Amino acid sequence: MSSIVSIKNLEKTYVTDGEILTVLKNLNLEIEEGSKTVITGESGCGKSTLLNIIGGIDKVSAGTVICGKWTVSSLDEKKSAEYRSNFLGLIFQFHYLLKDFTALENVYLPALIAGVPKKQAIETALQLLSDVGVEERKNHLPSQLSGGERQRVATARALVNNPSLILADEPTGNLDPANAALIGNLLFSMADKYKKTLVLVTHDLNLAKKGDVIYRIIDGGLQKQ
Repeated sequence: MSSIVSIKNLEKTYVTDGEILTVLKNLNLEIEEGSKTVITGESGCGKSTLLNIIGGIDKVSAGTVICGKWTVSSLDEKKSAEYRSNFLGLIFQFHYLLKDFTALENVYLPALIAGVPKKQAIETALQLLSDVGVEERKNHLPSQLSGGERQRVATARALVNNPSLILADEPTGNLDPANAALIGNLLFSMADKYKKTLVLVTHDLNLAKKGDVIYRIIDGGLQKQ
């Protein structure tokens, strides 16, 4: 198996009011294509920061981050947007669905933006909504969906552009235990079905156990669990 993510000597520091806070230091990580990697750790340890760096949302202070053919640590704004659109599927704790658009529209819009013909984008979106179990809710607005249904739609949206890598940041954090378990199972089953590499940040230990590899962030670095 080849690495889809390669991180070397990563450092991330923040400067606020003259104080320097180092969140991640000398962090190294290799993620194999097709694997499911889970990152855990105490609140504020840098889990989301690491995911945002892999996602090209946050910049490194030092080190290199390579994902597929992309050297993420040195992309400009335009290239970062291209990278996210072409290579990534992103799922967050909050669904970020557009409130004035239906479930179906929320799923197919990223494909339209990426230049996919509308008919094809809609067909793909309908298939994904069916896969995640909410096809019958396709014409509902986010406000008409339950929390679990909104995360199902967000999962479908993350897959619509056929990404190589799915990044999920506390995707069950806002859900009750029953829905959290359902969405957790769904994420792993969809990654299996579509043969995607999954990197998941979670504090839910039951969800973490589903990963192929589990890391914990301790003192800015990664320890394999």
